This record gives sequence, C-alpha cells and structure tokens, in this order.
Amino acid sequence: MDPTTGADAHRLPLRVYYEDTDFSGFVYHASYLRFMERGRTELLRGLAGDQSDLHADGTGLVFVVRKMTLDFLKPARMDDLIEVHTRSSELRGASMHLAQEVRRGEDVLVRAEVVVACVRSGRAIRLPDTLRRALTPPVSASA
Repeated sequence: MDPTTGADAHRLPLRVYYEDTDFSGFVYHASYLRFMERGRTELLRGLAGDQSDLHADGTGLVFVVRKMTLDFLKPARMDDLIEVHTRSSELRGASMHLAQEVRRGEDVLVRAEVVVACVRSGRAIRLPDTLRRALTPPVSASA
C-alpha cells in the first residue's frame, strides 16, 4: 500500500508557476523541496499550530530536516495543478519520519522519505507528547 494515500495523509494543493521551472519548462528539482517543505509545514500547522509560535513561546522548539531521500519519477510543468501528500510513517524519541509524495492527479511525480528532528538550543529533544499523539494515526478496529 502506498504510505501517503491513507485517510490520515495531509494534502496540500499547489500550482506550478514559471519561477518553479527550469529553462526546459519542467519543474526544477529543488522546487520539489520547497513544495514538500510547505506540505510538512502545513501538516504541523494543522496539528500543533504555527511553528513560529512553538519557537517564540520561550521553549525555542524548532524542527530540522536531518535526512531526506528522494525519488524523481515524472516531471511536472508550468501551470500543472499538483498536490503534496504528507503523513507520519514512524515516530521515534526526538524525530518523526514522514512519507511524502508530489502528485498530479493519480500520477506520483516525486516520492520522499524525510526524517525531521525536534531541536532546542541546538540539541535534539523528545517530540512533545501533544504532537506525538497528533501524529500517531488512529488504530483501526480491524488491526
């Protein structure tokens, strides 16, 4: 089963603009990183509020990408409507593993596995319990 198609996947619709493309008219590879960053940000915003609020409330909590593996499958072009799918695939003490896909309709364009660390004052810290609960998918009755 595709890890980003479950009901718990966050979906962020986007349009590809001229600024996202290279000289050939295809989306420049680094633009997908921005699209996926937006997807992760909106997932966290929906679960825990603005990241700037988490940082500014005195705790200094930030999230940093520790590792990212990408698989570029098909290109997107200017004016395409795409959607970034993001979901939690694993939670560890101070990190969350996220599965992401950039799609155009049913076509998967880019697949990514991302490890995001929770950091305060330059050191990894345990994910806050409220965020951990929010990122844990509900257990189905058949499981």
